[in-house]
Amino acid sequence: MNAAVEYGVGRAGIAAVRALDHDVVGQAHHPRGAAGRVNAWEMAHRPSNRQRNQWVVSLLGVQPCDQVLEIGFGPGVAVAELVRSGAGHVYGIDHSDVMLRAASRRNAAAIRAGRVTLTSASVDQIPPGFEGPFDAIFAVNSLGFWPAPAQRLAELRERLAPGGSVAIVSQPRCPGATADTSRSAARRLEDLLREAGFTQLRTETLSLSPPAVCVMAAGLRPPA
Repeated sequence: MNAAVEYGVGRAGIAAVRALDHDVVGQAHHPRGAAGRVNAWEMAHRPSNRQRNQWVVSLLGVQPCDQVLEIGFGPGVAVAELVRSGAGHVYGIDHSDVMLRAASRRNAAAIRAGRVTLTSASVDQIPPGFEGPFDAIFAVNSLGFWPAPAQRLAELRERLAPGGSVAIVSQPRCPGATADTSRSAARRLEDLLREAGFTQLRTETLSLSPPAVCVMAAGLRPPA
């Protein structure tokens, strides 16, 4: 299936499920039930979502021994991309059981091979076994749902290995979002990461509509 056909199928399918199930709207925070399953399908098949996840994985530049943690893995698209990219072990948490089931199906072979570990948990209650240290921690369009995000980021910083990095991606989904909205989101992410003690910040942009931004940072504070 070429890219144009795949894009058309995705767009047509998404339009259909939106027309059939209005409960899909508002499910992004905590997908559940039948509407949550539709939301998982939409997230997995929307072309911009797939592009965004592939992009952040390319930015992480994972190595074969790397341990990676995703916060809010959704239907597991980025997890699958990390496996294809050769990450040593991918861990993920998501507080939606619907997303856990969807991501587990998508990554069943990697889970059986011992390369992926997924669980249902929230960012403020990360379970035992997910302490790290991690070479990379990332989140795609989920930080806006975190309680006390600066505090959560500081806690995640403590789980990074020396030389590890964090990547936080945002593609604003509010009505009328523009490139200016994305730039404002990037500045907010930068402020939160600095507040949490991260250093060496850099911001990358993916040309979507509106643009996606990824703020990357190192976990270690500079020497006193």
